[in-house]
Amino acid sequence: MRSFHVSFRPAAVLLASASALLLSGCGTLGYYWQSARGHLALLQAARPVPEWIASPDTSSALRARLQLAAQARAFAVSALALPDNASYHRYAQLGRRAAVWNVVAAGPYSLQLHTWCFPVTGCIGYRGYFDEADARAEAARLAATGLEVSVYGVPAYSTLGYSNWLGGDPLLSTFIAWPEGEFVRLLFHELAHQVAYAPGDTQFNESYATAVERLGVRRWLDERSTPEARAQFDAGEERRAQFRALTRSTRERLREIYESKQPPALTQQALAAMKTEAMQEFRARYEALRTRWLAAGTPAALVAGMDLWVHEANNASFAAQAAYDDWVPAFTALFEREGRDWPRFHAAVKALARAPQAERDAALTALAARP
Repeated sequence: MRSFHVSFRPAAVLLASASALLLSGCGTLGYYWQSARGHLALLQAARPVPEWIASPDTSSALRARLQLAAQARAFAVSALALPDNASYHRYAQLGRRAAVWNVVAAGPYSLQLHTWCFPVTGCIGYRGYFDEADARAEAARLAATGLEVSVYGVPAYSTLGYSNWLGGDPLLSTFIAWPEGEFVRLLFHELAHQVAYAPGDTQFNESYATAVERLGVRRWLDERSTPEARAQFDAGEERRAQFRALTRSTRERLREIYESKQPPALTQQALAAMKTEAMQEFRARYEALRTRWLAAGTPAALVAGMDLWVHEANNASFAAQAAYDDWVPAFTALFEREGRDWPRFHAAVKALARAPQAERDAALTALAARP
């Protein structure tokens, strides 16, 4: 399972925040400082892709992948109407397994993400750190308050285009070697965040970017890729679809449990028992899926990410996953409604992003119900 790549936005958070910092405590100041320091260090490590390609010190594998990145970047503009700007024309070797680490949290009987509020981005359901130890410390603090927490590495993030004047968001070593389909879809996802963004609505933003990546990667594979890359991607996509179906049904079961009406004296006891049963069933169904995959010849290494996710699954991880999935059918329907015309589709999404959330949610609900 590929890592969730929630688009942590340190540069966007920093912009227009000076007045807010004057009113903030030391903890908030420290968070903004680590965001600024981490992002600037990443930008300083980035060099133009042509320099990397021309360098005799660049490995043949990295050179080939950077050439692929240049082709995918051009395709994003010409075929998907994604932004033609400074982003993803540079590459940075980070020397670590993730660009940032995100912390998400939810109540013991809730699938509603805990939120943090920032200037520009509004209130979002995650908090990102450039140092894993800082993320773990924040998770421990939240867990001590009774919340369920999850910490996961993020291979890429978007600054919503705010750092284009500094050279733009770079390609990173944390995802450069991914299989072609996975690499290209991540690139499309992060570029989509520069098209439309609804402050405070993580589910809208991530589901839109996920819809763009799924639609875009399919077109890339059909028009620009090899039969081998298509076959590899399709096999992985089949596993992901089965896993998404399983987690979606489990989320729905948990949501029903948490919303159930029990006599007050029995509520917590009943909820705890039903929650435990639902989680046990989830893990048993996953094990059955995993057994089938391995029997069909899938290498265990390709499902290791899913194994870890299932092992650590809790309300926080289920709620974070929902942000990527729940509105994707609605955005896919919107793409069809706009005649599969990318500029019209993006314009319609931007209009939704500007609308009040209640109006936006109602429109997406109607779209999701389209046959």
